[in-house]
Amino acid sequence: MSDEEKEPRVRLGPLRLALGALSGALAGGAALAVAELVAAAVRPQAGPVIAVGGAAIDRTPALVKDWAIRRFGTDDKLVLQLGILAVLTVLALALGVLAVRFRRVGAAGVLLFGVVGAGAAVGRPDSGGVTDALPSVVGAVAGALLLHVLVGRSAAVGRPAAREPGASGRATDSGSAFRAWDRRGFVLAAASTAAASAVVGTVGRSLSGARGQNAVASRERLVLPVPGSPARPVPGRAGLRIAGISPFVTANEDFYRVDTALVVPKVDATRWRLRVHGKGVRLPVTYSFDDLLRRELIERDITLTCVSNEVGGPYVGNARWIGVRLADLLAECGVEPPSRGGPADQLVARSVDGMTIGSPLEEVMDGRDAMLALGMNGEPLPFEHGFPVRMVVPGLYGYVSACKWIEDIELTTFDAYDPYWVERGWARRAPVKTGSRIDAPRPFARPRSGTVMVAGVAWAQHRGIDRVEVRVDDGPWQEARLAAEDSRDTWRQWSLPWQATKGGHTLTVRATDRTGSVQTEKRTRTVPDGASGWHSVVVTVE
Repeated sequence: MSDEEKEPRVRLGPLRLALGALSGALAGGAALAVAELVAAAVRPQAGPVIAVGGAAIDRTPALVKDWAIRRFGTDDKLVLQLGILAVLTVLALALGVLAVRFRRVGAAGVLLFGVVGAGAAVGRPDSGGVTDALPSVVGAVAGALLLHVLVGRSAAVGRPAAREPGASGRATDSGSAFRAWDRRGFVLAAASTAAASAVVGTVGRSLSGARGQNAVASRERLVLPVPGSPARPVPGRAGLRIAGISPFVTANEDFYRVDTALVVPKVDATRWRLRVHGKGVRLPVTYSFDDLLRRELIERDITLTCVSNEVGGPYVGNARWIGVRLADLLAECGVEPPSRGGPADQLVARSVDGMTIGSPLEEVMDGRDAMLALGMNGEPLPFEHGFPVRMVVPGLYGYVSACKWIEDIELTTFDAYDPYWVERGWARRAPVKTGSRIDAPRPFARPRSGTVMVAGVAWAQHRGIDRVEVRVDDGPWQEARLAAEDSRDTWRQWSLPWQATKGGHTLTVRATDRTGSVQTEKRTRTVPDGASGWHSVVVTVE
């Protein structure tokens, strides 16, 4: 008699499949928890979710990234991570079901995802080497073993009990005791796995957080020196007292954040170093944070704008920055701009997370207040905005100037090297376009008839705003009242009292910069060098 005749193949009923799916979910959760614990020992960025998420960001087309920023704003990273977890959950459920019939194949599938995570971690620009593969590999091995064990337990739960003749000659269910034991055994194994995963995951997150304590302590101890070149007092009339208008100075917690870091780097200022090297540098130089603190610091009010800012969008903010004048530091290293015969025309800044930002050297050294910023609005840089040091260059979009968590500056040429965003279809050079926005009234507002204050902000960094005009429906352009100018590197508030009549109306704004250039009406997307067009809002006057 064949083995199949001795032990017929068990039919896969709904219970077996459900238990298999549950086994897959539990094994997947355990794999991620173990991986997070190992990542705490290696480095948090090596965890599989972060590594795969980073790889996904790197390979996402520019238009899709731009859509995600518009749709989800600064929550785009959270949405990406939740999406990855959702996909992994579905795959874990599927592997669990597959393992009910082919247990080794299911376990091999878990190991395959470990290989994918390991490859993503090792292939990241900021990879620490082969050790970055450990979290994914160890987590996958743990998940595969657990899946094998749990599916084995679940198989016994769904197996029909054998029936043997009893003392009276009738068949009895001799397997009922075994079946009950197997059921309890599976429940115990599943519950133990879930509890252990929760504990391991919590410990991993706690240890990952503890790795940044030295960085937190270095920031808390930092007292910024008094700048040798302080900013001028903000004119009293630079900020208009109108409901709904953006404040002249954007608070740190409200300042936009657009970057690719799924885990905010926490760098210990006492261990931070900046290397300057490349074409035109006499000898490579390395600076410590204390080296920068000993230099003369400048303090300036500068408005930053993200290239992903749509017409009327929120990704623009104004802050008071404290830092080291970048042109002076480069000049001491022997660097000359191309207009003075220097061999380099591009400054490539590298972040601790592997990001590369390419800036035109001519603009960095043309006399504008380009700086290595150490402080923001009177305090050390927040971690989300680049602590301990970031670049700030007035008049350039952030993707070609505002490198956060900077650790390396290389002088090179545009022909020789394409930085991160240029590789993905964005322009090599991107001065900020003249822009304006209506803050009040809000879109689809329903103000009462009579005098309604139309107000907002306009910007043209390093050129300055000369005029703002507002149009109601298809009427003539009316010149708005400008608030006092702080500097040509900051935005300006504006307002216009509008005698509103009942009905629906469209309000449109445009600005003119100090060069006489009028903000263009032509609508363009953010890719490749920033959006353009007039901002409009529709309101209904009651």
